[in-house]
Amino acid sequence: FQEQAMMKTMSSGNCTLNVPAKNSYRMVVLGASRVGKSSIVSRFLNGRFEDQYTPTIEDFHRKVYNIRGDMYQLDILDTSGNHPFPAMRRLSILTGDVFILVFSLDNRESFDEVKRLQKQILEVKSCLKNKTKESADLPMVICGNKNDHSEIFRKVRSDEGENLVSSDENCAYFEVSAKKNTNVDEMFYVLFSMAKLPHEMSPALHRKISIQYGDTFQQKSFRMRRVKEMDAYGMISPFARRPSVNSDLKYIKSKVLREGQSREREKCTIQ
Repeated sequence: FQEQAMMKTMSSGNCTLNVPAKNSYRMVVLGASRVGKSSIVSRFLNGRFEDQYTPTIEDFHRKVYNIRGDMYQLDILDTSGNHPFPAMRRLSILTGDVFILVFSLDNRESFDEVKRLQKQILEVKSCLKNKTKESADLPMVICGNKNDHSEIFRKVRSDEGENLVSSDENCAYFEVSAKKNTNVDEMFYVLFSMAKLPHEMSPALHRKISIQYGDTFQQKSFRMRRVKEMDAYGMISPFARRPSVNSDLKYIKSKVLREGQSREREKCTIQ
């Protein structure tokens, strides 16, 4: 991300992928521990489910798309469920463009945490919006994971989740299973639709490309042999690193001070 307002570059082998700032977004995934946040991210990126649980401190991923000749970048921040540093969580919220709030359908406390997070996001973003005079919407999905479990283990009713989003057209509720891959693609499709992003950013609607094709990835005439031609391709960056706290703070400061619009700043190269 480095500063979201600048021209993004991603080195992959001998190639550099340039993504316009206006097409660069950050997705923040929040929720209590052990609810399946990382499993949902893994489904999105790799189509896989990991049975072994490993606590997340904070993971950062980047996916770059060529959609009908235009480049897009999606940075994914998979946050810790323990929130050991409240200031860092607040910064993650401030720099986020789209949000996924995850709870487990068999855990009432995790649902209560999502309600707190939803309130915090709305408050933090409202404060930033007032200072920057922005009118952008706030796309958010509330996700009840583990719907593959038996109903006898359910602790949160469907209508309770639906009530959280009923008054906001930019917020949707889904019950999913990262393990069974149930409703995961549909959830991302709706989230990107609310964010007015291309539908093809959803996992099922683009061709997944290996890093070895990076040299030709950004060309408008990008086509590959041995693969059916289509208009949308996605590639995971194996070298993505979470931007520094200083970079994120500068990005927020520049928005507040209005040194440039968040989607309309001068281009520069970041290695």
